Amino acid sequence: MEGSNLTVACITAFTVVFAVLAVLALVIRLVTLVFPVRAPRADAAVVAAIAAVVATQQPGARVVDIVEAP
Repeated sequence: MEGSNLTVACITAFTVVFAVLAVLALVIRLVTLVFPVRAPRADAAVVAAIAAVVATQQPGARVVDIVEAP
């Protein structure tokens, strides 16, 4: 009798934890749909520094696009 009560308690606890985690996963999914991740904007100081270095190394060249290397 004691063992079956423990088994039922463990199964109930497992089910409750699984249900709570499923609800949290749905909430996170909804939050990410409502508030999508924005692409980071280039910092003006970084753009100016890169343009200055390019102008120093390659006179007459201009920076058209800056892409971060993977």
